[in-house]
Amino acid sequence: MKTVTLTELSAPGCEHCKTFEKFWSSIEKEWPNVNYKNLNVTTSEGQELASKHMIMTSPGIVINGELFSTGGVNTKQLLEKLKELSE
Repeated sequence: MKTVTLTELSAPGCEHCKTFEKFWSSIEKEWPNVNYKNLNVTTSEGQELASKHMIMTSPGIVINGELFSTGGVNTKQLLEKLKELSE
């Protein structure tokens, strides 16, 4: 099983971010090969990621260095992408 890097770019007080974080924590154990990292957009690293991927709405989801989504997250598509990259 291949290692996958999943980065969430979140903003303080973002409801979509909280929803995604609850979703991820509920399935995290099923994805031991996924390295999850939450970056706050207010940090310099977060601002750099937002700028690099042109992320204007939170959460920004970056998988293996490529932008997956911004704003709300389609969890079905996310799981399909993780499965595909894990094989």
